[in-house]
Amino acid sequence: MFDLLITEQQDTPLYQRIYDEIREQIHIGRLQGGMRLPSVRSLAVQLNSSKTPIETAYQMLLAEGYVLSVPRSGLYIADYDRLFPTEPSRPFNSSPTPGRPEEPLHLPAPPTVVDFNPTSLDPALFPFRTWSKLLKQSLEHFAGDMGKYGDPQGEWELRTAVAQYLWSSRGVNCLPEQIVIGSGMAYSIGILIKLLPGLKRVAMEEPGYNLVRDQFVLNGYGIDPIEVRKNGIEVSDLWTSSAQAVYVTPSHQFPTGGILPYPDRERLLDWAAERGAYVVEDDYAGEFRYSGKPIPSLQSLDRRDRVIYIGTFSKAVTPALRLNYMVLPPALLKTLRSMPYEILFAPSRIEQWAMYLFMEQGHWHRHIRKMRNTYRRKHRHLLALIALHLGDLVEVTGEHAGLHLQLAVKIRKSAQSLVKLAAGAGVAVYDFHKMWMGEKPIAEKFPNVFLGFAGIGLQEMETGIRLLRKAWFEGFSDDATP
Repeated sequence: MFDLLITEQQDTPLYQRIYDEIREQIHIGRLQGGMRLPSVRSLAVQLNSSKTPIETAYQMLLAEGYVLSVPRSGLYIADYDRLFPTEPSRPFNSSPTPGRPEEPLHLPAPPTVVDFNPTSLDPALFPFRTWSKLLKQSLEHFAGDMGKYGDPQGEWELRTAVAQYLWSSRGVNCLPEQIVIGSGMAYSIGILIKLLPGLKRVAMEEPGYNLVRDQFVLNGYGIDPIEVRKNGIEVSDLWTSSAQAVYVTPSHQFPTGGILPYPDRERLLDWAAERGAYVVEDDYAGEFRYSGKPIPSLQSLDRRDRVIYIGTFSKAVTPALRLNYMVLPPALLKTLRSMPYEILFAPSRIEQWAMYLFMEQGHWHRHIRKMRNTYRRKHRHLLALIALHLGDLVEVTGEHAGLHLQLAVKIRKSAQSLVKLAAGAGVAVYDFHKMWMGEKPIAEKFPNVFLGFAGIGLQEMETGIRLLRKAWFEGFSDDATP
C-alpha cells in the first residue's frame, strides 16, 4: 500500500492525473511488481473525491497491462520487465555507492495474479439475490416441517424436480424414488461401497479422478487402471480386467477432456451386461458442451440397468453448495431399502428446499442458459488467445466440453517444470499429477498442463497467456520444438 500525491491541475481531469501518477511511479521503479494498489474506496477517502475517477483510472491501467486484477483481492502492479521489456530503469532512489559493485535487487516472489484453476467458477454468475429470496421462501413454505428430520434419501420435491430435469436435458430415465440426494462425490461413493459389499475390484480411468479412486482404495478395493486415450477410456482393455465395476467420465473425461464416442458407449454397456458389472457414470460437466451434437448419457442408452448415474449442482451453481444426486438402478434401490437408513444422511433440508424452489420457479433453466453463454464466450476467447500468442507452440485438446482444456506444450521440459516456470511469472496452471495412479507416462510426446477458464476474466486470460509465452518460450529457444 502507498500514499498517492496528486497535483492540483484544474485543466486536467482527476482520473487522468491519477493514471499519469501511478504510471510514472511504475516507470521510475517506485511501484514494483507485486505491490497492491489501494482500494477504490480508500483512495477516494484519501483524495476526498468520488469513486468514479479512481475507477476510470484503474480501468485504464488494467487495460494497458500496468496492473493486474486478482479476484477477491484487488489490483496489483504487474511485473513491468516481463510485460514491457525495455532498457531496465533504476529503481527509485537506488543509485549505487561509488567504488562498490551494485548489489542485485531481491524482490519477493510475485503473487499469483492469474489463476487458471480448473475447479473455479465465475462468482459473479451466482444468483445471490434470487438464492437469498428462495432461502427465505423455503423457510416460510416449509415452516411446518422445521421440527422434523427429512427423508434420508433427500427431499421428495427436489428429487421430483431433478428427475424431470434429467429426463429433459440428458435423457436419463428414472423415477424420484431412484434418486439419492447427497453432499458430494465422496458421499455418493461411500453409499455405493455399502450397496456393493461383494465388490472387490474397480476399474478406473488412467488418468482419472483421484478422489473417487482414493475412496475405493481406503475401503480395501483393488484398482485396475484402464488407459485413457484421445476419446476417453479404452473400452477394449476392460475385457482383460477382473473388475466388477468401472468409474467413467464419458461426457468430458477428467482430466484430459476426451468425449467417449457413441460406439464405445455401447461397447461399455455390453461389457457391463455380460460381466454383470456396474458402470458408475460421473456426468459432472454434462451441462457444458461447445461444439457438435450432445451425446446421450450412458444411463439413457442402458436397457439392462447396469448404470449408476451421478450428477452435481457444484459445477452449474457453486462449489459452496454441497449438493449432488445419484440415480440408482432398481436392483440397487431394492438393496438400499433393505439396509438401515443410518447409512444415509441427506444434506440440509433448507438448502434442498431452496434448490427445489430454484428449479420449480424456472430460475434453474435461466441460470443454466446464462452460465452456458458466459462460459462459451470465455471458452472461445481463451482458444483465440492461445492461437494468437502460442500458435503452433502448443496443441489444445479436450476443448469441446467442460470448464477446462488440456494444453500439450511443445517444449523439452516436464509438466512440473512448466508449472514452476508459470508460477514464477505469477500464473497458476496445473499438471494434475495426482490423477495418475502410477507415474505419468514418460513416453508422452509433449508435456501436458491444464487450464480452466470459468473463474477468470477476459483481461486476466490475455495477461496470463502472454505471461505463459514469456515464461515458457522466450529465453528457452533451444528447448522449444518447432
